[in-house]
Amino acid sequence: MTENNIQNKTETPETSAGQLTARIHSIETGGTVDGPGIRYLVFFQGCNFKCIYCHNRDTWDMKGGTLYTVETLMKEIITYAPFFRATGGGVTCSGGEASLQAKFITELFRQVHAAGFNTCLDTNGYFHYGTDQVNLINETDTFLLDIKAMDSAKHREITGFDNDRVFEFARYLRDHGKKMWIRQVIIPTYTSDDENAHALGKFIVSLGDAVERVELLAYHELGKHKWKFFNDPYKLENIRPPKKELMEHLKGIIREYFKNTY
Repeated sequence: MTENNIQNKTETPETSAGQLTARIHSIETGGTVDGPGIRYLVFFQGCNFKCIYCHNRDTWDMKGGTLYTVETLMKEIITYAPFFRATGGGVTCSGGEASLQAKFITELFRQVHAAGFNTCLDTNGYFHYGTDQVNLINETDTFLLDIKAMDSAKHREITGFDNDRVFEFARYLRDHGKKMWIRQVIIPTYTSDDENAHALGKFIVSLGDAVERVELLAYHELGKHKWKFFNDPYKLENIRPPKKELMEHLKGIIREYFKNTY
């Protein structure tokens, strides 16, 4: 996919009344792992990556999901205000790749901030730095940055894209005083080797105090059935989730570079 194609897919439709709208796959309330405190999670339709392990295969289509306005979402979000205040929580936007609907999320985050709560963006980091995307960066408190693989060839095999722009995005956040959590899914034979872990650890060090937390997430097969629904081949058919011992070993390597690793 070319940069122009990606940019074309980031346009947010508007209703006849001029209200911003976005296509949303699903919503989860009471989340506790996708940012600080109790979270209201919004999963957006559309993704530029086509990850071979994706457990939200049904989010890829930009035309899917349900159309929401910012006002409709805020009416629901505000009902959870007591939980946000008690825990330091707020709203997390994920996907798919939520940044493809940047204009909508920027306005949503502005209203969330006006209500006194924090904002998180879960992203693959393959950013275009247009006005809408920069506005979104400025309105986001914490980024949950999913680095799919440190090796460019592996990253391309997993996602269909090189990882140069992902690293560039992480450095952009560092240089602009933004905070991030680094995440990586551990897939046996793809990201389960020591070399990848050491490379990730060194990269985290280069980001300095911009990184608040690192999470290694075990690959799972919970979304496998969705690929069958779309009649798509599942390339990880013979790959099993990593064993606990392997996960602890890799976390130990990352902790040599960054202690706040889970």
